[in-house]
Amino acid sequence: MSFDYKKPKLEDLIISKEKRNNLKKMLFDNGPGNGALLILPIDQGLEHGPMDFFTNPDSKNPEFQMQLAIEGNYSAVACQIGLAEKYWLNYKGKIPLILKVNGKTNIPDDDEAFSPLTSTVDDAVRLGAIAVGYTLYVGSPAQDKDIAQLNKVRFECEKNNLPLVIWAYPRGKAVQDKGDRDSLYSVDYAARVAMELGADIIKLNIPKKLSGKNLEKYKTFLSKKEETKPYLELENASDDERMRMVVESAGKCFVIVSGGSKVSDEELFKRNEFCLKAGVTGFVYGRNMWQRSFEKALKITKETKEMISKYF
Repeated sequence: MSFDYKKPKLEDLIISKEKRNNLKKMLFDNGPGNGALLILPIDQGLEHGPMDFFTNPDSKNPEFQMQLAIEGNYSAVACQIGLAEKYWLNYKGKIPLILKVNGKTNIPDDDEAFSPLTSTVDDAVRLGAIAVGYTLYVGSPAQDKDIAQLNKVRFECEKNNLPLVIWAYPRGKAVQDKGDRDSLYSVDYAARVAMELGADIIKLNIPKKLSGKNLEKYKTFLSKKEETKPYLELENASDDERMRMVVESAGKCFVIVSGGSKVSDEELFKRNEFCLKAGVTGFVYGRNMWQRSFEKALKITKETKEMISKYF
């Protein structure tokens, strides 16, 4: 019997017909298709503040992102309740909605990161959302109430046949004391936690190679236990090898990679290539799309989808 990792396929999942149909709409009927995902998130106004729109003032108007999602044929848009009710409803039927049901501002420190509920699964059902999004801060001192809150959301999602998309982000002092929230150890752990807590789709950051003081803290932490030492060797591994480890930790969940802050076209396509090679299902690109002009964003969208098509 082989226990080698296999990329998740919709037909292999034991889920309800209704939930399967919702996943199919994102994986096959919209976006790149053939089982891939390209999602446009518009939750940065809450998470980061209006400053994210300074780079491209046109993007401050949510109509910009809605039109980009439709013309670029994305798999879905992801946003909070206010944007969904005031903007997305005008485009219902043209682009699927992932309703983010929790969130926070970045004004307080992240030492006790926790995102309270901002809406409900009932809201998602009422609006006609195709899935529910939830941010889980793995390793935060507030993880007890975070996991308990997530469990209630997961239960409601299952009852209503809505896929659960978990934004799995390592956060908190304990995480930073072990090196960095974007270390391979941290991101790999977050992938496994989200899978074990019931995610259908997991949104993750790309694990980065550390340097300076963070690398020294990381080495000190990893060298203390035999079971963490293998991560030390992987600091010198290729980007796709490291990303593949994370994808495998997510099991039968579909892994989508966050774009994060805006990077150059060259860097973005480099990320696309090694992530796709590693077996990710797709990308969640917000600022790397809508912080560009509309025409440029459409061009980058098209080129990203062309890259995706080579692997699906």
